[in-house]
Amino acid sequence: MFTVIGERINTTLKKVKAAVTDRDADYIRDDVIKQTEAGATYIDVNSGARIGHEEEDMRWLLDVVQGATQLPLCLDSPDPAILEMGYGLVKSKPLINSISLEKDRFDPMIKFLQGKECRVVALCMDDSGMPTSVEDIVSRASSLVKELESVGLSRDDIFIDPLIQPMSVDVNNGNLAMEAVKAIMTDLRGVHTTGGLSNISYGLPQRRIINRCFLAMMIANGFDSAIMDPLDKEVMA
Repeated sequence: MFTVIGERINTTLKKVKAAVTDRDADYIRDDVIKQTEAGATYIDVNSGARIGHEEEDMRWLLDVVQGATQLPLCLDSPDPAILEMGYGLVKSKPLINSISLEKDRFDPMIKFLQGKECRVVALCMDDSGMPTSVEDIVSRASSLVKELESVGLSRDDIFIDPLIQPMSVDVNNGNLAMEAVKAIMTDLRGVHTTGGLSNISYGLPQRRIINRCFLAMMIANGFDSAIMDPLDKEVMA
């Protein structure tokens, strides 16, 4: 089954930020209902854009979102304290977004994840920066899986993000992502792969067409989840 992580409740989006600032619950509730009806598997909740207000915004969003859907949530924050708070408020097993091999992020996140009943998005990023080869991505993925298994997560609860990069930066980035996904799903059997679908088309025209075609090719290589807009009917089809 393909896992759709609905990306729309994110305060980096102007309309969502305005709704959160104004405590416009109707706007958030309506969007969540639409994502649910469109076939989302998880609703991503990110309240990080309003500096100094992330905790109060996350508390409010979790209350509104969970009042609008029975779907599990993806808790999205780089701050383990926010994730800890959110974890205590969710009604069902969440997906945690995210952990990486960057030391400042890895150490607090691995402590947070220990003993938690959750799933996790694991980014193939370390302190040397973005990966530049399939070998880099698979090596980092292997390290992440080993560390996450050591604190009790099963492979079925691990979603490896190979870090989809825009083709507008390098025309080889699409092939890099596809080859990396194929290698991860072959070498690390039992894990899932996910990532921000729209990253591939950043800076290009006709983005929805590019996203749609790219997703089909990624699925052919084993990709079984995406962080995406479930209200895009063509890409959902």
